[in-house]
Amino acid sequence: MRRHLPALLLTALCSLVLALISPIPANAASVTATFAKSADWGSGYEAKYTIKNDTGSPISSWTVEFDLPSGSSVGTYWDALLTESGQHATFTNRSYNATVASGATVSFGFIVNGSGSPQNCTINGASCTGGGDGEPGAPSAPGAPAVTARTDNSLTLSWSASSGAVNGYRVYEGSAVRATVSGTSTTISGLAACSDHTYTVKAYNSAGESAASGPVTATTTGCTAPDVTKHAAPYLYMGWGSPPSPSTVMNATGIKWFTMAFILSGGGCSPAWDSSRPLQGGVDAQAIAQIRAAGGDVLPSIGGWSGNKLGPNCATPEALAGAYQQVIDAYDLKAIDIDIENSDEFENAAVQDRILNALKIVKRNNPGIQTILTFGTGTAGPNYWGTRLIDRAAELQADVDIFTIMPFNFGGGSDMYGSTVSASEGLKNALKSAFGWSDATAYSHMGISGMNGLSDQREVTSPATWTRIRDWAASHGLSRLAYWSVNRDRPCPGGGVTSNCSGIDQQQWEFTRITAGF
Repeated sequence: MRRHLPALLLTALCSLVLALISPIPANAASVTATFAKSADWGSGYEAKYTIKNDTGSPISSWTVEFDLPSGSSVGTYWDALLTESGQHATFTNRSYNATVASGATVSFGFIVNGSGSPQNCTINGASCTGGGDGEPGAPSAPGAPAVTARTDNSLTLSWSASSGAVNGYRVYEGSAVRATVSGTSTTISGLAACSDHTYTVKAYNSAGESAASGPVTATTTGCTAPDVTKHAAPYLYMGWGSPPSPSTVMNATGIKWFTMAFILSGGGCSPAWDSSRPLQGGVDAQAIAQIRAAGGDVLPSIGGWSGNKLGPNCATPEALAGAYQQVIDAYDLKAIDIDIENSDEFENAAVQDRILNALKIVKRNNPGIQTILTFGTGTAGPNYWGTRLIDRAAELQADVDIFTIMPFNFGGGSDMYGSTVSASEGLKNALKSAFGWSDATAYSHMGISGMNGLSDQREVTSPATWTRIRDWAASHGLSRLAYWSVNRDRPCPGGGVTSNCSGIDQQQWEFTRITAGF
């Protein structure tokens, strides 16, 4: 006798078989974390992750983890808590954004110092794309490209890799694809000499194309450099050292230009004289008006050794360029001097790059303005940080007009003339190496800013020594001669290192008179 399974049992068995053999969707509902940049300035960027809950239930907490390439690190962050282990970053929710309802999103943001993009991203232990073992999502945006080589007819770019699965990269100029490569560098050829180009890079895979990287703008070689205006402009400081009347000094010496010290942060990214005196309406603006009424002009010195400076306080090159622009507009300037010193600016790679990129913006927005960098030196020339500053100026095409070294407080010994010449020749060689210039061209982009009388290290630069330094600078075609400072250009033999005299025997305003002959 044949046995019959009940109909209900058969139905259940069929349903089970169908469930076992039916394909599982490759991208089941999941929690994802999507990366996006909101700003990119080459040496760093601002970004955020948006967490989306596509499951049918709320989640009560979240953790996003990723790796950054060597050379990149997380700076400030918001709307999350951060722990780091080497290059691995772990962001967890704050109390107010822990719960994410079904279909809802939350986000957190951060600053990255460096150009590297997050890699190996996970959200609550699973892939940030939510793909699991199925198809990958589109890759993240690659790092902003850098220009690694230039010729008259080509530009070579490199960039940091995207995270996630990547099939290749497309290099765009506007909406046109200029190159498609599998690696993270390419050379774009067939360009005109002395032509400007702006590129972005997008990664792609089978799921689609990433967001664009930050842009890079570069110019091929083959340009004819304009002549650099010469400046004999000693430093005058209206907030220190019994500042003299500028017109009195001008009438006594024939000097026409002054380097006015010092523009600092008046709070955040706002410029002010000495952090406390306004750009207009104070003693500095009055001195500038007096100098111009007497037929002279000024260039402000922004920065210096001490004080609260703009470079570290302005978060982006664009913000820093905006602060510089306020100073330029306040006085209708023809030139500015960025005095980059100490560990907060000079010995800080991110701030160096920020300053250089800001000067690049200033040159673009103010045709004809001259930009000057002033920095310390050793007796053999620029140290590591000085050489880096010069090399980065070339790589970023910051178009700095004059590189001025400060040959004092540098172990100059008893032969300050010989030590200054040695340091200047070292600067010339660094410029030749970075820019490919001839000796004559390198000299024309150089300046010397000394210290009259006694330096802080009690090196002695006498009027006779300063005359020899001036004559060497003039005979070699240098473009700037300055010294610290007119406030100290008064005799006080045996007076030591002080703010209102030189500490040596000299004639009043003698160093200014010598400088005027440059």
